Amino acid sequence: MNKFLSSFCTILLLSTVISAQGFKVKATGVQTFNFEDKSGRNQASFFSATPLEDITGTGSAVSGTVSFDVANFAKTLKGKISVKVASINTGIELRNHHLQGANWLNAEKYPEVSFAIVSVSDIKQITDNKLDFSVKGNFSLHGIAKEVVASADVTYLDENAQTRKRTPGDLLGVRAKFSINLSEYDIDNDLVGNKVAEKIEVSINIVGSNK
Repeated sequence: MNKFLSSFCTILLLSTVISAQGFKVKATGVQTFNFEDKSGRNQASFFSATPLEDITGTGSAVSGTVSFDVANFAKTLKGKISVKVASINTGIELRNHHLQGANWLNAEKYPEVSFAIVSVSDIKQITDNKLDFSVKGNFSLHGIAKEVVASADVTYLDENAQTRKRTPGDLLGVRAKFSINLSEYDIDNDLVGNKVAEKIEVSINIVGSNK
């Protein structure tokens, strides 16, 4: 019986520690970070392979917020990140026009692509201010929302002389990757005569401030 109670208490303690995993930084309580960056340094990108060339597109008009309790990141993370379709650049003007047109992403009818956070799992404490985790979210593209799971990491930087060179406030760096299937979003995989891959890799590299 004592062995059972000991095991039960150990499991309970571990569950509490894991569920309360967060950052060990100066800030306390709930923090909200804004990711709008008019200088265009925040980026969301996609990658696709075609028989003739690989295609990479980068969107720089990123916006959105995330919030969480510093001491309990996994249980409290919420928010939504969006990117304007009209900001996506593939390096070729004709291809940009086709990608943003009615036969592909249709920027006029569906001006934004977004990822809305649903839940966090598999969280790992890398350092006091860095976490790795999986995040489930609703990815909205071309008027259709599908649940996806992204691998992500976040780094929390206390405000200092170096961070203020970018923007005031504490900073949160976010990197995430996931993949989608074009057919699930009712998108034809023909782009300016090239058949792109059904599977598209999506990545996000952004920094937000709590001021």
